[in-house]
Amino acid sequence: MTIENQVKQRQTRAGDTVLSVSDLHVTFPSEAGLVRAVRGLSFDLAAGETLGIVGESGSGKSVTSLAVMGLHPPTTRISGSIKLHGRELLGTSDEELSKIRGRDLAMVFQDPLSALTPVYTVGDQIAEAIQAHYDVSKSKAMARAVELLDLVGIPDPKTRVKSFPFEFSGGMRQRVMIAMAIANDPDVIIADEPTTALDVTIQAQVLEVLKTAQRETGAAIIMITHDLGVVANMSDRVIVMYAGRPVETGVVDDIFYRPRMPYTIGLLGTVPRLDQSGNGALPVLEGNPPSVVELPPGCPFRPRCPMAVEECGLVEPDLLPADGPGHAAACLRLDEVIEKNLDHSELYPAPVMAASSLAEVPREERPSVLKLTGLKRHFPLMKGAIYRRRIGTVYAVDGIDLDLREGETLGLVGESGCGKSTTLLEILNLGKPTAGTIEVLGRDTSTLRRGERKKLRADLQVVFQDPMASLDPRLPIFDVVAEPMGVHGYRKDEIESRVADLLKLVGLEPSHADRYPQHFSGGQRQRIGIARALSLEPKVVVLDEPVSALDVSIQAGVINLLDDLQSKLGLSYLFVAHDLAVIRHIADRVAVMYLGKIVEIGDVDQVYNDPAHPYTQALLSAAPIPDPNLERSRQRIVLSGDLPGPADPPSGCKFRTRCFRYNLLDSEQQARCRDVVPELYQRAGDHGAACHFAGPVRPEELTNA
Repeated sequence: MTIENQVKQRQTRAGDTVLSVSDLHVTFPSEAGLVRAVRGLSFDLAAGETLGIVGESGSGKSVTSLAVMGLHPPTTRISGSIKLHGRELLGTSDEELSKIRGRDLAMVFQDPLSALTPVYTVGDQIAEAIQAHYDVSKSKAMARAVELLDLVGIPDPKTRVKSFPFEFSGGMRQRVMIAMAIANDPDVIIADEPTTALDVTIQAQVLEVLKTAQRETGAAIIMITHDLGVVANMSDRVIVMYAGRPVETGVVDDIFYRPRMPYTIGLLGTVPRLDQSGNGALPVLEGNPPSVVELPPGCPFRPRCPMAVEECGLVEPDLLPADGPGHAAACLRLDEVIEKNLDHSELYPAPVMAASSLAEVPREERPSVLKLTGLKRHFPLMKGAIYRRRIGTVYAVDGIDLDLREGETLGLVGESGCGKSTTLLEILNLGKPTAGTIEVLGRDTSTLRRGERKKLRADLQVVFQDPMASLDPRLPIFDVVAEPMGVHGYRKDEIESRVADLLKLVGLEPSHADRYPQHFSGGQRQRIGIARALSLEPKVVVLDEPVSALDVSIQAGVINLLDDLQSKLGLSYLFVAHDLAVIRHIADRVAVMYLGKIVEIGDVDQVYNDPAHPYTQALLSAAPIPDPNLERSRQRIVLSGDLPGPADPPSGCKFRTRCFRYNLLDSEQQARCRDVVPELYQRAGDHGAACHFAGPVRPEELTNA
């Protein structure tokens, strides 16, 4: 009997309820007390529907998904009701739930490398998911695995079915997880932050695969994410959670265009947008979510709410009907919000930033603080454990030119593996590259002596991506911030005074200097990292994904802080990020990297409004925008395949193997792309692109993409 004959026939039609969650409460024991992670969540999920669940870290999103799947440890107390097709799942034995998980309920986890078993091939793991529920032979299950890999867009699925997870890129591993999730035609797919760690191009591919899977299976999807652009792109309905409770629910248009809970209004207002120029500061949602161990009475959002009144501290508001069918919000002042139609500009006005003294100075008149000329960094590719031999070269950075001026922010973007981090390391190392030159404040780093290198290092500081990993957990933050000054010979009284000033400068209390990093929130830890970077009064700060690990509400405060510090201190930033909206807001100029080379560079608004290189066009097209109407009308350029390896890059134009424009060229033009490396030529003003056929996207190219 074939798998298709054994797979259950759907008893539901589009619109029928498949999953019903009612008054769900999830509580964990802890040393501090009971953690009430989810408090009274209710929703119905219809076949073919996508429900987005959003909120800051700790709001209860992932805890909800694990409760639905029955994956919490035995010590967890869960009450309420979770029904699948009317069957109660709470109280069901793990043995019975195992028959449902993977067949009726499936989950796509955030980190596919952790979710996949490293010692089994992906084909074996997909086949196991099928054979766990249906009586089919291994050969038939493997044939089905090949079909599923083909469905989710894995190239050459007959060969790749025998590959191990580590042989796939992050995006391809996530596709394998989706293939496994849809293997048994589930009724509900829970996607828990499925695109968080992915580049925008791979994210676009994964979202398209999820949509394809939904069309093929008719499944309902629960999309858990903090990316509001993904929610706008994917969701039919949205639940906004705060402190374990839903505080606003409604169809996606109600949430994005008519938010009624002050928290939702603030959350949407703090997001930088890809389609808007970054002039001015971002609105900021001050404070942090409360601990759910011992919540005080009243509305949990009250300490951060600009509309809070005394009554808000007495009782926690229930969800009340707002101004649309199915639209509800939990706020005591809901009628006033609706009547005045309040938005984020009224509730959360953006702070006024001091103008920089360099703002009126033309760029060409400012001194250069960092200059890369023909920079290359190649690494030998070795083989063998005892007798090692060189078998190739990794072209990590393959000839780039960059120029950063005083008081300027240069954004560096591109997919993982394009050479961004290697470029930063070459700059920070202050050494001699494989080829080319690095000049910091006019000094060629390859000619520096040891003492000169140490002195110059004070002028070049770095802020890392993960604030917790970059701060020593054994040291109080006074010592963390003071350490660089001690290395460079500052006096003890100078250090004490400067640490206090630096903590004030980044918006922290000097009285908290004796606390340890783990006592601070993620945004506060990043501010500590910025204070440490500023301790030696640098002129250039390298920022490596400084806000990617933060919630959007906290991210806005850090971005505003960086802008304010630049205006006050005349700093120059080299800002690396994969979030293109953040780059548009904070950067003056942007450089786009692909396989170790700059493919487009120029004024940030010029590049974003009129991208000329096909790769830049694909990047901007793939980035989601938190606007449902705009997302519905956008025509995306979804790149095929993954980034080629830097050890064996394509000849000629390195992007041609993924280029949607290449396939529409005639044979002579294609030969030019294959054989001739395109130079970075200037278009209008400061705008340059490295493409033989640079220009706007044509309609026929969109069809081809």
